[in-house]
Amino acid sequence: MSRYAALSRSKRRALIRAHAQKLRGAPTPAESRFWEAVRGRRLGVQFRRQYPIGECIADFYLPSARLIIEIDGSWHRDRRALDARRDRRLVRAGYRVVRFTNRQVLDQLGAVLDVVRAALAVP
Repeated sequence: MSRYAALSRSKRRALIRAHAQKLRGAPTPAESRFWEAVRGRRLGVQFRRQYPIGECIADFYLPSARLIIEIDGSWHRDRRALDARRDRRLVRAGYRVVRFTNRQVLDQLGAVLDVVRAALAVP
């Protein structure tokens, strides 16, 4: 159950949007590096960052492809089962989810971008 479950739908949405805005203002180093590589249609498509989708906030979202990119730091090591459940819920809703670790983005950005390009090539 969501931490917002007891709130009205409009209050939940407002809190989620406010939290997403806060996250956009304080990106991790890996999120900043990825954003610099994809912002301004550098891959030929427009990404959004810290984008609310339902009660989730996607690190990066490409609406035209319904593609979500998640960049996971050490905090995610302890919540793999929760992340997997969240991903399954998003996939059932018609989204594709690709996850990278902070380390992959910081150390292998070219390979990360290759995976993203390959995901973009799949309709």
